[in-house]
Amino acid sequence: MPRRYNDIAFTAHVQAQQVAHGSRAGYAYRSASAPDVPDELGRDEREFIQARDSFYLSTVSETGWPYLQHRGGPIGFLRVIDAHTIGFADLAGNKQYISLGNLETNDRAALFLMDYPNRTRLKILAHAKIVERESDPELVDSLAVPGYRGNVERAMIFKIEGFAWNCQQHITPRYTVDEIAEYRPETAP
Repeated sequence: MPRRYNDIAFTAHVQAQQVAHGSRAGYAYRSASAPDVPDELGRDEREFIQARDSFYLSTVSETGWPYLQHRGGPIGFLRVIDAHTIGFADLAGNKQYISLGNLETNDRAALFLMDYPNRTRLKILAHAKIVERESDPELVDSLAVPGYRGNVERAMIFKIEGFAWNCQQHITPRYTVDEIAEYRPETAP
């Protein structure tokens, strides 16, 4: 069972809150013998990641403010590179470059992956690396989705430190147009 996520997220102040609100004992046993090594993606995590068509990416600015953005693409645009690494081809967007700027001073990132129909979520803590096309065109091209329109500018690579599956409570099932059409073909556009 992956435990590094708890070691990172459950700081002394978080643990104090867990004690104050009665949940610490339930989490303490999960971290008791945690090795100080990054969590390794298993089959379930790999399949879940590669089946996503979007996720949320969080970075932190040099002034300490968090920034959260939605990233999307065709199913499978977020790729598993190995047991500790995921990445995607970063396409031209709105030209704000907030995440890129934030990652220049702090490479820590959080990814939040949702499967709304199945009410499942996976949280990932990672160190991000930006790979510009000019420095490694082969890597950038390997992450591009064949046939998908869009100008690939760079790759974003995430070395995973920890991850955690989260409870289903309060996740409202939501469906894409394609998912609805799969169950009700008469609604297909």
